[in-house]
Amino acid sequence: MPVLALRGGAPVRRKPFPSIGNRSGRTFDEEEMRHLQEVMASGALSRAFGTKVKQLEEEFPRRIGARYCTASTSGTAAIHIALGAINPEPGSEVITGPITDMGTVIPILFQNCIPVFADLEPETLTFDLEDLERRITERTKVIIPVHLCGNANDMDGIMALAERYGLWVIEDCSQAYGTLYKGRHVGTIGHLGCFSLQQSKHITAGEGGLTVTNDPHLAERAALFANKGWPNYGQGGRDYVMFGTNYRMTELQAAVVLGQLTKLERVTEARHRWGTLLTESICDLPGLRPPVARPGVRHTYWFYPLQIDQKALGVSTDRFAEALRAEGIPAGAHYIGKPIFLFDLLREKRIYGTSRYPFDLLPPEEEPRYEPGVTPKAERILADLVQIPINENYTEEDVRDIATAIRKVVENREELQEG
Repeated sequence: MPVLALRGGAPVRRKPFPSIGNRSGRTFDEEEMRHLQEVMASGALSRAFGTKVKQLEEEFPRRIGARYCTASTSGTAAIHIALGAINPEPGSEVITGPITDMGTVIPILFQNCIPVFADLEPETLTFDLEDLERRITERTKVIIPVHLCGNANDMDGIMALAERYGLWVIEDCSQAYGTLYKGRHVGTIGHLGCFSLQQSKHITAGEGGLTVTNDPHLAERAALFANKGWPNYGQGGRDYVMFGTNYRMTELQAAVVLGQLTKLERVTEARHRWGTLLTESICDLPGLRPPVARPGVRHTYWFYPLQIDQKALGVSTDRFAEALRAEGIPAGAHYIGKPIFLFDLLREKRIYGTSRYPFDLLPPEEEPRYEPGVTPKAERILADLVQIPINENYTEEDVRDIATAIRKVVENREELQEG
C-alpha cells in the first residue's frame, strides 16, 4: 500500500493543476480584447454614452431564458438592486442561507431589514424546506435561496411556500452559472435572480453583478434603483422618481463580460462533467459524503464540496485536507468556517454606529438569535467540509489524480490518526 506523502511517501501529483496565467484560472483571449478595444476607441467608458452594457443586458438574459437584466458593480449590488426593486418595509424579515458570503446579507441590512437564517440539507447544501417554513413569520417578506457551489435548491418547494405565504423570492446565483433546475436556469424561477462577476466566479469581469427578472415592473424598478432613481441612465431631463443608489456597471466591465459569455456554456458544462466524474470515482469509499444533486438538477461545481465523516474515518477535517495537499491536491477545510451569522458583525448587531438598528424595530423577545445551534445542520456541514477546486480547464487525468489522492488518503487513514 502506498505511503502517504505526509508520511514521506511519493505524492500522487507533482505538476500544478491547469490555470490560464492568472490566479482564478479564468480564460481571457481575443474576444475580451476586441470588446475592450472598441470601448477605448469610442471614448465612452460610461454606460450612459456607450453600447456594451446595453448589449450585455440584452444578451445575458437571452442566454438563460429571462426577459430583463440590470448590470451592476458587484454580486452584492445585484442582490441589493433586487431588494431595492421589491422595497420591503423597514423591519421586514428576509430569510436566507447560513453558508454564504456577507454579500448576501449586506443588502438586507442596507434595506433596513432583518436577516433570518434557515438550516440546510447536508446532502445538497441547500434549504431544508421544513426548517425554512418554520422560520416564516408575519414579518417575513423575502426568501433568498443561495445555490451554493453550483447546486440548485428545491425551487418548486420554495416557490410553493412563497405563494402560500405571499413572499418574494430572490435567487442568489453567485456560484451557480449554468445550473439547471428541471431544464430551467436558476435565477429565472424566482421573482428575481442575481449573479456575481467577481474574479473567482464561473465568468468574471474582476467585479460586477447581474440582476435578472421576467417581471417588467420589477425590471423597471431594478434599473432605477441602480441609477439613483434617475430614468434612462441620464438620457433626457433630470428627475429622481424613486430612491436608489449608483451601481452602474462601466463599459469596460461589460466588454470583458461579453467576451466571457462566449465561453459560459463550455465552462459550466466542463465543470458539471468533471464534478460528476469525481463523484463517480470516489462514491464507493467509506466515510465520505460526496455532493448530491436532486433529480433534474445540473450541478456546475463552483467548487467540489466533499464532506467527511470524521468519526468513521478517525481523522479530522483539517488533517484530511492537509493530507490531500501533501499529495499535490489543492484542498481547504471548512469553507467560511462558521455560519455567517456567527461572525461578530452580526452576532453583536452593531450595524449603524452604536445603535442596534434595524434590530430594535422588533420587540427584544422577537429578535432573531445569532448564536451556535441556530442552524445545527449547517454547523455540521462546515465542520466536515473539505473544498476541492474544480476548473473547466481540467482534463480527465486531472480528475483521476484528485480521485486517486482521495482514495489513497482514505485507505491510509490510520497513518493520519493522532494520539
